[in-house]
Amino acid sequence: MIYKLQDKHSVVTNYLSELRDVKVQKDRMRFRTNIERIASILAYEASKSLHYTPTSIQTPLGQKESHSIHDQIVIASVMRAGLPMHYAVLDVFDQADNCFVSAYRKHHKSGEFEIRLEYVASPNLDHKTLILCDPMIASGSSIIATLEQLERYGKPTRIIILGVIGSSQGVELVAKKYPEVDIYIGDIDDELTAKSYIVPGLGDAGDLCFGEKLEV
Repeated sequence: MIYKLQDKHSVVTNYLSELRDVKVQKDRMRFRTNIERIASILAYEASKSLHYTPTSIQTPLGQKESHSIHDQIVIASVMRAGLPMHYAVLDVFDQADNCFVSAYRKHHKSGEFEIRLEYVASPNLDHKTLILCDPMIASGSSIIATLEQLERYGKPTRIIILGVIGSSQGVELVAKKYPEVDIYIGDIDDELTAKSYIVPGLGDAGDLCFGEKLEV
């Protein structure tokens, strides 16, 4: 399933507009905050599809029948751009375990690039619900490389991907490679450049969150 927040107008429309606006982007704190806001809403929407167990709550005045989340959740983030999303999703699922993956594009003189993963810190993923956070799903290569790497850590019962903006090409590639995965995303743009940048997109989410990096 692919669930796109922009299919219906909501306050997310405002957050996405500010994320894309080159004038508002100059305020890094505002940019990170908008990423966090969207991530929280994505997590809330994803929570509707989780499994719940009936439970009885004792209040000061009596008992109330309720439900608690049954899934054992692991939140995984692709650093560095995924960090603001990670903390926002962790605020929603505050008892979740955590996984961090370092993935980046290694550019070559030919103009092509490859995805390199140099660091993974993950708990056992067997029988867990894995929620993978990556703000930009451009070509889909980072998501696919991350999921392939995480196969070493166990087999989740379910995988949910949270993204802020994606390209139709990248989202479709991930959905084709992993048809069992559910994707919750803020918006999807139609164009992807030859260098795998989303158009109109919003630019480099990592740089806008934390400052430009030096390419060495």
